[in-house]
Amino acid sequence: MDTLFFIAFPYVALILAIGVGIYRYFRHPYTYSSLSSEILEKRKLFWGSVPFHYGITVILLTHLLAALFPSAASWLLRGQIRRLVLELTGMALGLYALFGLIVLIIRRLAPKSLVQATTSYMDGIVLFVLLVQLGSGVGVAIFNRWGGLWYLDTAVPWFWSLASLHPDMSTVAALPALPKLHFLTGFVVILLFPFSRLVHLVMFPIQYLWRPYQVVIWNRRPAGTSPYSKEVSR
Repeated sequence: MDTLFFIAFPYVALILAIGVGIYRYFRHPYTYSSLSSEILEKRKLFWGSVPFHYGITVILLTHLLAALFPSAASWLLRGQIRRLVLELTGMALGLYALFGLIVLIIRRLAPKSLVQATTSYMDGIVLFVLLVQLGSGVGVAIFNRWGGLWYLDTAVPWFWSLASLHPDMSTVAALPALPKLHFLTGFVVILLFPFSRLVHLVMFPIQYLWRPYQVVIWNRRPAGTSPYSKEVSR
């Protein structure tokens, strides 16, 4: 099973994410969006979206930079104080992002709301997978301490073996179940990219740098007037 989960499945997830993502971009370009529901409900969206996006962005960047520059990451983690600070910071960011995600899920589950009415089955699947992914990550930080150190010796060599097309799962095969679940659901999230609104994460509005200014004109009715009333000119 380890061969299926940690060698075959990552390649399947990456191939589908890239292939289907490109197909969707050219065939259905207007669906390449987060399909924001801000107009339907804004308060819970703010308290959910801001913690989730800021927390998950910093966490992903930390994972990526550690994988790209393992020597620098090893130097940072070598000091006991630095290691403790980074461990506590990562745990706090994980809890911060998890709080935001739970708020977003509650917002989608609110009974008889417009947000719930516009929530698709894929939205539910994505939210569930993200909940497992973040929950397992926080669990790893709590129950499998000093993850930054063993991440460099287990997950990073595995990632590089996949990237070099010489897959070697030996460094992750002996890990406990919780880190394995965390790694596996990470690739499930990648698999879901082209089939969900997650595709907006790879869209960068670079054209905004040269796009003409957008003129917005507010058209508001005076207070106390009915939308069905008409002015009678004399």
